[in-house]
Amino acid sequence: MSAIAILPARGGSKRIPRKNVRPFAGKAAIGWPIRAAKTSGCFEKIVVTTDDAEIAAAARAAGAEVPFTRDAALADDHTGTTEVIRDAVARLSLPADVPVCCIYPTAFFVTAGDLSAGLERLREGADWVLSVGEYRTPIDRAYRRDGARMVARDPAKMPMRSQDLEPAFFDAGQFYWARAATWLDSGARVWDGAAGIVLPPERCIDIDTEADWQLAERMFSALELGAGDAVPDPH
Repeated sequence: MSAIAILPARGGSKRIPRKNVRPFAGKAAIGWPIRAAKTSGCFEKIVVTTDDAEIAAAARAAGAEVPFTRDAALADDHTGTTEVIRDAVARLSLPADVPVCCIYPTAFFVTAGDLSAGLERLREGADWVLSVGEYRTPIDRAYRRDGARMVARDPAKMPMRSQDLEPAFFDAGQFYWARAATWLDSGARVWDGAAGIVLPPERCIDIDTEADWQLAERMFSALELGAGDAVPDPH
């Protein structure tokens, strides 16, 4: 079996209500990552795991499958993404070696090339592959609050030139690749070592708040994307 995409999309999002089906640039939010997944040609199936009938309908309209309804116990505010994907992999009875990509339903800026590059890294031997962005300023020279004062987190690094400090990266919140057996392993953790697909800064917008959504809309417009267009693919 070739690769499977799984999008976890619950109905009870709190910070941005109904965000997975909220209109974005002319279509339901979840339609954008489904489109990128379809365009990539990587996937035998694109599956959405949801507890919500409206999300299920939008997913099917965009070309994804919704073969089951997610249990309410896996759609609360505390269940992690890995648990949701583990449940979906088990329900689908996927063979252990099948590549599985978790794609977030508001990954508006993910491209077919990003997904293909991630699959290639997985096939080269990585246990996990995730989308990352590079911090624009060195985190080694970060500050923390101490009452009313700002205090260096690492005073020894403060005098160093930025070009002499090691680059640091953050999870861009778009996708994670692993094989089915890895997703099923409750002890497997992406932060124990993963290959990274580095995205450009303008596409590293993780949609958690209303401010994130508005920034994504402005950036989408700045990239001159129309409602029927796909995100420009650098690959």
